[in-house]
Formats: sequence, structure tokens, C-alpha cells
Amino acid sequence: MSDEVRNIRDSKVLAAVSHPLRRRLMELLHLDGPATASILAGKTDQAVGNISHHMKVLAAAKLVEEAPELARDQRERWWKRSAKTLRWAAADFPDDPVAEAAEVLTLDHQMAIAREWIATRDTYPPEWRGVASSTDTWMRLSAGELEELNERVLLLLAEFENRTEPGDGVERRPVFFAARTSLGKP
Repeated sequence: MSDEVRNIRDSKVLAAVSHPLRRRLMELLHLDGPATASILAGKTDQAVGNISHHMKVLAAAKLVEEAPELARDQRERWWKRSAKTLRWAAADFPDDPVAEAAEVLTLDHQMAIAREWIATRDTYPPEWRGVASSTDTWMRLSAGELEELNERVLLLLAEFENRTEPGDGVERRPVFFAARTSLGKP
């Protein structure tokens, strides 16, 4: 997987990655690394044929690529993400209904993860329940200041996302972080 950021500017690529199952497959490849369609089917409770179809769609959009070096024989197909981080901005898709739908699907996905956490947090050990958080605030910013804030948040996230995991025996779990800036009226 490349450590580079891929900026999505093509609405067909945006549509490919916005599909809920394909988004889930991309998340699994991000968190767990390369996998076969069979492995991904097991993690998503989907049929292998369905996963294969969606992996081909992601490959056509150059969001995933084959990892033939992992195959034990010619029949086995391993997949990996083409880039570690994907970014897109609605401003790059003016008046494009695909971008609007993708934005709504992204927000729905983020809220679904937050709701799942709220519904299941009592099943986690106390040390994990105590560190998850939520925050929101209002600020008065110029467009340039908002751009700076977004960049600083992305740099901080990249610092944690790209670090080498220490071999210190401390338990690490998948953590979903979502941040969104929106203009509005308080």
C-alpha cells in the first residue's frame, strides 16, 4: 500500500468508493492489510462472488490493486489498497449529484459508527469506555483560517496513522476518528 494520499477528482471513482460495502472493504484493507475475496467475505458476511464483483469495481477505479506476491498459487487473488489515504472535496464536484450523494453517505456512515459505539460501549473494558470522546464547538473563522485548521487536523491524523506501531505489548484497537467542519448558524 502506498503511503501517499490519493485525491479523488473523478465522480466515477467517488461513486465507486461511496458504495457502503465497497467502503467497508476499503476500511478492512486499510486496517487489516491485504486480503482475498474469501477473507473479506468472511469479515462482511457476504458471498465470495459478491465481494469479487466489488473488488473488480474498486480495481477499475484504481482504488485497490492485486498483490500477486502474496498468492500461494495462480488461483488465489490477493487485494491491497492502492493508497493509504483517500481525500475528496465537494467543491471539486460542483453541481454533481454523485458528490452530494457521497457526502450524505459519508455522514450516514460516520453517524452509524458513532451510534454503534453508543449501543455497545458497555461491552468494552472501562479503560476503553473512558477514552472515547465527542466534541463540537463554534468558532468565527475566515476561509483561510478554516483551511489552516483542516490542514492541521489532517497533519495530526497522519502523524498517528503513519507511525510504526510500537512493539510494547500494549493493546491497540481500531479507532474511528471523524471530523467535519460545516458553516451554519448557531
